[in-house]
Amino acid sequence: MTKVHERELVILGGEDLPSVYVWNTNRAKHFFCSRCGVYTFHRKRAAPDHFDVNVFCLENFDPGAFRRRATDGIGMSVIEATAGAEWPGPRTPR
Repeated sequence: MTKVHERELVILGGEDLPSVYVWNTNRAKHFFCSRCGVYTFHRKRAAPDHFDVNVFCLENFDPGAFRRRATDGIGMSVIEATAGAEWPGPRTPR
């Protein structure tokens, strides 16, 4: 995944294909291709004006050319009392 501001995300085709999945606070939105099921991008809960984009969905993009970091998904919840301070999203359900 790579982080981009919402102004920078341009879908060049297939705008009618993404399916969206939401849960918990309904702030984060995860988009999947409704035909093949690939996880394409998501709107971030902690940074709602940004998207993370699956770089493997981009043509002519070499993900090996960029630094990567592991993500601790379970520790990213901002609703749990044990949520990491680095996730500044809302602390209570909406």
